Amino acid sequence: MYWTALIIAGLFEMLGVLSINLINRYKNWQSVGLMMISFTISFICLSYSMVELPMSIAYSVWTGIGAAGGAIMGMILFKEPATILRILFIFCIISATIGLKLISP
Repeated sequence: MYWTALIIAGLFEMLGVLSINLINRYKNWQSVGLMMISFTISFICLSYSMVELPMSIAYSVWTGIGAAGGAIMGMILFKEPATILRILFIFCIISATIGLKLISP
């Protein structure tokens, strides 16, 4: 259940990042509300997951999902450049996050 909460936290982190982009583009209250709700749910789920999971793992997985997911969403939804180097470094973020989990006790 703690891992599920952590994955949900990461997904809502991605939604929060998306809403920040929407605020910058459209400057409306709906985007602000979406951002506030998304980050609130994200922090609640992250906090819950840290009841059982070590902080180093929980935080790295949460930020990894947010960073990699945000970059991928930017490429898909907002036509940001999808260069080979950009994809390589997204892969590095994901690999490092998995690596931290694998070497942790």
